[in-house]
Amino acid sequence: MGITLAKYRRRFALDGEPCEVVMRVDMAGMHSELHVAGKEQASDFTPTLGPDAARNHRLCGTLPNGEVFEVDAGYISWVSIGVAVRRGGTLVHESHPGRRIAYPARAAKLAADPSTDMSRYKANKVPLTVDILLGILFFVVAKLTDLSTAAIAGAVIGLALVVVQRFVKVDLLGGLALFGVFMLLISAGLAILFQDDMAIKMRGTIVGTISAVLFLGDGLLGGNRLGKGMARYLPYTDLDAGRLAIGMGVLGLIMAGLNYAVAELASTDVWLFYTTFVDFFLVMLMILLVFRYARGQLFPLRQKADAL
Repeated sequence: MGITLAKYRRRFALDGEPCEVVMRVDMAGMHSELHVAGKEQASDFTPTLGPDAARNHRLCGTLPNGEVFEVDAGYISWVSIGVAVRRGGTLVHESHPGRRIAYPARAAKLAADPSTDMSRYKANKVPLTVDILLGILFFVVAKLTDLSTAAIAGAVIGLALVVVQRFVKVDLLGGLALFGVFMLLISAGLAILFQDDMAIKMRGTIVGTISAVLFLGDGLLGGNRLGKGMARYLPYTDLDAGRLAIGMGVLGLIMAGLNYAVAELASTDVWLFYTTFVDFFLVMLMILLVFRYARGQLFPLRQKADAL
């Protein structure tokens, strides 16, 4: 079972019998189960990509009196799921009355994109999980102790993972392993040299700026290092590594500036919440533009003129 990205529960009752549809989204796709009176009666699955990805889930259940009913389940928006229940072809329940249950058109187009390969996520699920757990660990240690201890702990664990990687076959750190550990060491060095909260808060700006400069430099040289390393994490097969690195460099500068603003204007608790959770979602939104740029969908790559 993969890492659950989202989980939805839609409850309803038929003839007094409690029913529930549980839908879970992970990197592989969407899984659904129909429960009647606490017992699973049906399940369905659609992959993240491919012609089958955009269809609704169809779940068939049977009441104790033997009557059969059907459940149509699927997205009603990018972030929410609805169900519609029918008995003998007659609609008897809607979780979101009046809302059409259908895969968003833009999401369906993305799912059908032949240049998208979600198997890359599956191949990198271990390093992605490690990245997420390291972020959560930093948040927890910082809340229980202080920011300096959290930064040093992150560096120690990063180095330990590099050592462990030499003895195991599973890829723990992905395509940017050494780069990530290098950034952790810089962060820890700042924590040791400057023992006040503001200096530790500024580590995001300092490290982010250094990272951005390295990405920009790599991008100008064709993206053969960091650009190609990051491309390992991504599901696209048509990425230009140089443009990807340049886009990540620009994104890094923007996030470094935002971190500086929050650190200067907000409290330590607000900054800690922002740097652990909020900036992640900001990056996820802006990185979509970076991907489009790297795929030539923004400011398209100039095509070489055909030889006459």
